[in-house]
Amino acid sequence: MTRTELYHDKPTTFFWKGTLLFFLTCILLGIGLMQYSQNQIKIDAPKIDLGRKVVVHLPNGEEVFTYEKLIIQKEGKIIYKGERNTLDFTGGTIEHKDWE
Repeated sequence: MTRTELYHDKPTTFFWKGTLLFFLTCILLGIGLMQYSQNQIKIDAPKIDLGRKVVVHLPNGEEVFTYEKLIIQKEGKIIYKGERNTLDFTGGTIEHKDWE
């Protein structure tokens, strides 16, 4: 066997390495694009207008900070109707005040 046959006649694995590298690159590129596209989707909750900010001063001296549309005045009673509960604030006074 001559040196030429020894070093140059061997089948090269370049074809398999190139194919494998191409498929790995495509897979990584696909994963990256999918991740990017999913991060671009943003779903925001709709903005609900609750009215002006108010402070309800209760007869026992406590204060309740809430919004105007959550307070209902019915038959001389002041009722707080929140998302999960309903409270009776009868006897309290409502003050329209911007609180933080």
